[in-house]
Amino acid sequence: MKAIELKTTLISLIDGQIPVFLWGSPGVGKSSLVAQIAKQKDMKFIDLRLSLLDPTDLRGIPFFDNAEKSAVWAKPEFFPDSTSEDFGILFLDEINSAPPTIQAAAYQLILDRKIGEYHLPKNYSIVAAGNFETDRGVTYRMPTPLANRFVHLEFDLDFESWKLWAYGANIDARIIAYLSFKPENLFLFDAKSNKKAFATPRSWEFVHNILNSSLPKELYKEVISGTIGAESCEEFLDFLEVMNSLPNFEDILENKEVEIPTKNSVLYATCSGLVYALQEDERKESISNVIDFSLLLPSEFCVMLIRDLQKANIQIEHSTSWNNWVEKNGFLLA
Repeated sequence: MKAIELKTTLISLIDGQIPVFLWGSPGVGKSSLVAQIAKQKDMKFIDLRLSLLDPTDLRGIPFFDNAEKSAVWAKPEFFPDSTSEDFGILFLDEINSAPPTIQAAAYQLILDRKIGEYHLPKNYSIVAAGNFETDRGVTYRMPTPLANRFVHLEFDLDFESWKLWAYGANIDARIIAYLSFKPENLFLFDAKSNKKAFATPRSWEFVHNILNSSLPKELYKEVISGTIGAESCEEFLDFLEVMNSLPNFEDILENKEVEIPTKNSVLYATCSGLVYALQEDERKESISNVIDFSLLLPSEFCVMLIRDLQKANIQIEHSTSWNNWVEKNGFLLA
């Protein structure tokens, strides 16, 4: 299921408090998607990595109650208070990487919303996630009784959904431009390969952080190679060199004459750069000038720029140039 469809489905299941298990390869963004939903819905988000816990960590530690003359189980600190009225998501990540004893301890929590004497608050939903057993990660076969407690969904990574997320997350425009040029390089995980560094949405986010850190540029090659792999790194750094020939975005926003790029790589970078430029300057005149500029581009880039502006929630439909654009190219959006 693609990310956009998956997000809509997850929201419905979370609202209905139906336990759901999200399957996906390493680094595709499973936990990020659930965290994004929690933030969007203003819900508390508790992320538990079950592979790091012991059974007693879930059940709690027993202590002697002098008044009652009996043993009482102390609630783990990471669980929300049972009396809480907050809406929240309890996210059980890497559940199939946890040993069977941990998975067994989670049975009751998932099905009955309780474990031992502890009760999950009434407004909390349970979402779990894990990698495919074929991904060569540390996984244990999920017992049938546990598997039967979930609705199972698979995360099908697609570039357009990632690009929509990337604009919203302000991922470096150079990364979006490069991956628009070579979308197949968004995810290069191969379960049969022994390479330690490979491209995934998560590792591209690391590249974003590297580009915006204080790391000297002369160290980019070594560090980025250790993030997305040597081959992807070399192609990406070559692409950055191409971006030196970009037109001046400020001139485009001010409706000044610029030379129209002819190389595809530069055109991809130009479109991504203009989206970011308009996120910083959303004046109606600037938007109209960019729409007028799009009409000078080859048709596929003209449409791509408009669609990317829509994904970034730029209000192009209110522009004075929008009707002219639709009249000339509206059929291309169909």
